[in-house]
Amino acid sequence: MLLRSAPRRLHLLRPHHLRLLSAAALASAAPTPAPVPPQAPTEWAEAPLAAVRPATADASLYHVSLDLSAHGDLLASHAAAGQFLPFRLPAAPYPIFLAIASPPPSPGSSAAAFDFLVKRLPGTPSARLCDLRPGDLVQVGASVVGRGFEVARIADARDVLVFATGSGISPIRSLIESGFVENNKTGVSLFYGVRNLQRMAYQERFDDWEAKGVKIVPVLSRPDGQWTGERGYVQNVFSRMKDILNPSSVGAILCGHKQMTEEITRILVADGLSKDRILTNF
Repeated sequence: MLLRSAPRRLHLLRPHHLRLLSAAALASAAPTPAPVPPQAPTEWAEAPLAAVRPATADASLYHVSLDLSAHGDLLASHAAAGQFLPFRLPAAPYPIFLAIASPPPSPGSSAAAFDFLVKRLPGTPSARLCDLRPGDLVQVGASVVGRGFEVARIADARDVLVFATGSGISPIRSLIESGFVENNKTGVSLFYGVRNLQRMAYQERFDDWEAKGVKIVPVLSRPDGQWTGERGYVQNVFSRMKDILNPSSVGAILCGHKQMTEEITRILVADGLSKDRILTNF
């Protein structure tokens, strides 16, 4: 069932976390690690697709599941939410790197597949992947790549602000379902922006995510007339709703459009949050 409004009004931080920011917070900010782009693997593996189906009502995003029951080492290489798997597709001039949507396997887990949320852009390698069928074989890297979200950098955060747009929700699903919220006893607020509800993936998971302690704020840039939730862009909605932040107790995680990540970063840094406490997965 599609959402018609935001699940609840967001209260970003609990009252005892609020105070005026000190100008010293900016002076003490640690440098941000330079982004490290994924490198094409030197070894490849072949695995069958387990599922290929639309993930949104308008089929702009697809759910793709890769059967890795014969590739235990590849499964085990997924150690952090936010990591990527390279795909090499027929007739594609270059490999594509897809963020893994399923959580890293836990000890003793029987999981034998990786899930992905794939944007179906006509004429691109990702569209070719979405046009395949269950059972078709694909070539993938022999291990995952990327460092993922370095959550150890915000291990002391009592509140985490998460921002995602479009298919950027894919590695955020991995993070939420990896136990990040419960294990760290962290309050998580998720701002999730898309054009309209027909393009919003994982709506069927929202109740479960909220049960885990995630406060979800759907943001639609072009909603229909029945939408009563937040409108516009994630960064603008956050600017309107945010409270004064205590930078020593807050962390942030960003994944999605470049403009969104840049503007949210500027807002948070201006409020005194160190760039080292703002995480991306690249």
